[in-house]
Amino acid sequence: MVGLGRMGGNMAERLRAAGHEVVGYANDGSGDVQSLGELVKALAAPRTVWLMVPSGEPTHSTVRSLADLLEEGDLVVDGGNSRFTDDTEHAELLSGHGVHYADCGVSGGVWGRTEGYGLMAGGADADIERLMPVFDALRPEGPREEGFAHAGPVGAGHYAKMVHNGVEYGLMQAYAEGYELLSAGGPVTDVGAVMKAWSRGTVVRSWLLDLMVRALEADPHLDQITGYAEDSGEGRWTVDEAIVHAVPLPVISAALFARFASRQTDSPAMKAVAALRAQFGGHATRKAGEAANEPPTGG
Repeated sequence: MVGLGRMGGNMAERLRAAGHEVVGYANDGSGDVQSLGELVKALAAPRTVWLMVPSGEPTHSTVRSLADLLEEGDLVVDGGNSRFTDDTEHAELLSGHGVHYADCGVSGGVWGRTEGYGLMAGGADADIERLMPVFDALRPEGPREEGFAHAGPVGAGHYAKMVHNGVEYGLMQAYAEGYELLSAGGPVTDVGAVMKAWSRGTVVRSWLLDLMVRALEADPHLDQITGYAEDSGEGRWTVDEAIVHAVPLPVISAALFARFASRQTDSPAMKAVAALRAQFGGHATRKAGEAANEPPTGG
């Protein structure tokens, strides 16, 4: 296991608990070995090397290094959040050395160690079959098809995970908007209790809702955090693919743009809207620093 952060470290422990021998490497020196070369030497051929490192150059450089270190018949799995287009490049590079390649979208976050990980794999049938004992150890208990999918050839796993994360953006935004409206001054006095009541029997119940309830139980008014939301990149890639294939994604796109808006303490676009309202309707503008809310009048 290359990369022992919040995901990779927990995955390594779940694999060990299932009886697999795992050698871990992290570039901060916290692993079982201190270099990729030592990692390769510690594993008996044919080796399987699973990557859980940041997408982009960290993954590219790791694959390039492994191409020079591994032997024919070894197998590399990229389980990080790489863009699916990177998989073809990685597979071609490794195949020139006789090394096999598969990609796997992994969902489960910090809860995966105990709850299991949702897995979406891309690769040749023989490589996926070879990895099945690993997939079975990592996925949640229950029917395999409810926690694992062989999504297609190389790249399909990361493509499936990309779309999964886009859907996640939309779901999170819907729950967040519901929370904001419930908290906006209407008759509801216990927002956390309402959202918790949604968690059984209703059509909006989900694990994400359970996590929202957990967050509100710890911080009922979310006073301990700021309204700033990063994006991992997969939401952007999902919208890019929607444009390529002319697939309308209004909810996912809006959720992505909402994250961008969260990083603006004073939105330039909304300043422009305020200026336009003043121009066409004579509506009053507010000086910088004024916090009072203007009644919703005019355009």
